[in-house]
Amino acid sequence: MNRSGSLSPKPGDLIEIFRGPYEHWAVYIGGNEVVHMIPPSEDSGFLSSLVSVLESDMAEVKREKVWDVVGPHSFRVNNLLDDECHPRQPGVIVRDACRTVGQVLPYNVATHNCEHFVTELRYGKPESQAANL
Repeated sequence: MNRSGSLSPKPGDLIEIFRGPYEHWAVYIGGNEVVHMIPPSEDSGFLSSLVSVLESDMAEVKREKVWDVVGPHSFRVNNLLDDECHPRQPGVIVRDACRTVGQVLPYNVATHNCEHFVTELRYGKPESQAANL
């Protein structure tokens, strides 16, 4: 897997996707697939994506091919809290991520966003550096 630099994710790694004014997060589960949490219309055009991120109070967990989620955007592997927190075992991260697929979860851009979702899977606690700014 390679686009916009080198990306060699391992199962359980966090993928940060740069979508202009905000970042989207997913967890890599292997087989070129990710699990991520998105508000209902985030996967459509730019303006509706931004509006859905700001206004939604629910989001669906999806399992998709990494390239379908990344689209034309740049991205990187970013296990952002590995220096501060001990990551859970990759198999546990992947298992728990897959168990959430299809669920509709509460969503709030400041308190429970896609970054909170993936950091809870990887580290066992929800964190968001973007929401803390």
